[in-house]
Amino acid sequence: MYVARVAIVFSAVITAAIAFILCPSRSNLRAIARNSPNRTYLGFDLNTYPGDNALPILRKTFSYAGYWLSPPPGAKQNSWIGKRELLRSQGFGFLVLYRGPLSRELQSEAQAAQKGSVDARIAAAAAKNEGFPARAIIFLDIEEGGRLPAKYHAYLRAWVDALERSGYRAGVYCSGMPVNEGGAVTIVTSDDIRNHLEGHTLEYWVFNDACPPSPGCAVPPNPPPPSASGISYAAVWQFAQSPRRKEFTRRCAATYHPDGNCYVPGDATHAWFLDVNAASSSDPSNGRNQQP
Repeated sequence: MYVARVAIVFSAVITAAIAFILCPSRSNLRAIARNSPNRTYLGFDLNTYPGDNALPILRKTFSYAGYWLSPPPGAKQNSWIGKRELLRSQGFGFLVLYRGPLSRELQSEAQAAQKGSVDARIAAAAAKNEGFPARAIIFLDIEEGGRLPAKYHAYLRAWVDALERSGYRAGVYCSGMPVNEGGAVTIVTSDDIRNHLEGHTLEYWVFNDACPPSPGCAVPPNPPPPSASGISYAAVWQFAQSPRRKEFTRRCAATYHPDGNCYVPGDATHAWFLDVNAASSSDPSNGRNQQP
């Protein structure tokens, strides 16, 4: 009897496994899709928090959201603070951001390194206060393109070290677009950063809204992978910006709203003009887990 029961159970397991493979249910298909190593996920970012009522609409299209730990560029206040748990409860992953300095704000390599350490500690404290778990990635927002000065690289190396000591990981948001320096020489900011890290490790979120390779203001069902940006090592690709930059987006101008911005499907009032991103993870900052 025992042997017979074992044989019956074993047969049932084999039958279920075959059925899963040959005739997967919708839930099984969703599970396979979530765990596919080749899947690309869409996300949005914008400087101003869109409002609680916007989240269910945005979640229909996007898997993750940009989340500022500091006031964004040009702002004195940060409207995202205190919203992490609400976003997480609705299934969003995160791109965690902290505003980086401009080159003119850095006086020397020594001063820049000191500022990089201080800023990293402030960013880590803000991340912890917002509930982001240890080892989450904080992306430093670098708005300048082209080749960065030596003092900026000193800042970045100190930023990486101080974040690591504070229990978080470092990333950068930067240009992935070539800049002509003359004399047949071009430079890409992400490459320039990578070449000056001196053994430090970063994750890269690059922007390249030039059409092509960008599809423009689009939310395709099968988004392009970050490597399609032209930066093979990118973890995230921002391929659409609001407002659109006309000098780069002429070939895909029709994909943007006539006012030049990019809006999500379902935003009938055009309330939230967005930047759109593609990533190989639905939680590029690994910020969705709860703090222990």
